[in-house]
Amino acid sequence: MTGSGTGGTAGQLPRLLALVPYLLSRPGVRLAEVAETFGVSEERLRRDLNLLWVCGLPGHGPGDLIDVEFEGDTITLLEPAGVTRPLRLTVDEALALIVALRALADTPGLSEHDAVDRALVKVEQAAGAAAGAAARVEVSVEGEQRVLPVIQTALDERRRLHLSYHVPGRDETTERDVDPMRLLLVEGRSYLEGWCRRAEGVRLFRLDRVDAVAVLDLPAEPPPGVRHRDLSQGLFRPGPDDLLVTLALRPGAAWVADYHPCESVTESADGGLVVRLRARDTGWVRRLALRLGAQGRVLAPATLAEQVRADAALALAAYAD
Repeated sequence: MTGSGTGGTAGQLPRLLALVPYLLSRPGVRLAEVAETFGVSEERLRRDLNLLWVCGLPGHGPGDLIDVEFEGDTITLLEPAGVTRPLRLTVDEALALIVALRALADTPGLSEHDAVDRALVKVEQAAGAAAGAAARVEVSVEGEQRVLPVIQTALDERRRLHLSYHVPGRDETTERDVDPMRLLLVEGRSYLEGWCRRAEGVRLFRLDRVDAVAVLDLPAEPPPGVRHRDLSQGLFRPGPDDLLVTLALRPGAAWVADYHPCESVTESADGGLVVRLRARDTGWVRRLALRLGAQGRVLAPATLAEQVRADAALALAAYAD
């Protein structure tokens, strides 16, 4: 598949190649359903569809390009331009998928166990020899294995939990009582969703950040009417009052646009990206900027850019000492 224009990041290509046959088999599918299936926001999906319009066979004339119609809240693919089959998994991709499914199947509290088992059987059959190799891989999630049985007991018995929970953004361990609501597996990580009595709200707790957990002799009683967190747009839902940060990314740091929720992503003249995102706590942005090094820099706000320069100077001074 070739394009008559450029846009987005390299991470889009696998999604676009899978999106075409998916839409071809589901004419009139709702945009929200497609976004949820592919794990992207509706805004990102619309950008993908706009890019598909200028992709297709060499020549880029009438009948050569992919033709997709997405008026209102439904999508219909009219011309696939030869992209009619989903991507085939490589041996390494199949191995990784089998290991992930087996780890998921062993997760306590999994509500869709039958669906995972069926998917695992299908992938193993398609993978052939890779399935045998996956059986020799040991998945270690020590922190989760330690706390999962305790949390599952609290859920089964509807009892409150006490957590010692590490907050990396502030680099501190907090003590809090939590009324557990459900266990989740999101983006390969296990989370406890519960009513946090310290924050007086629904919170997600990553299990590998739980330093200690204990079941209390108190009933779990979330306030009436409390709802589960909506994760259809991802774990992080920035608010309008969060600080708006602008980053300039070279091509080697384009992954940032896929990994973090962005308000806007535009291409720069050097082939990199300029992204705008919101941060409630700028500590992680400063760490990200230091990690990127020459591959990225903070453009705005100016005060944050100055803090990053100061952080870098302190780091270099430590090496000089």
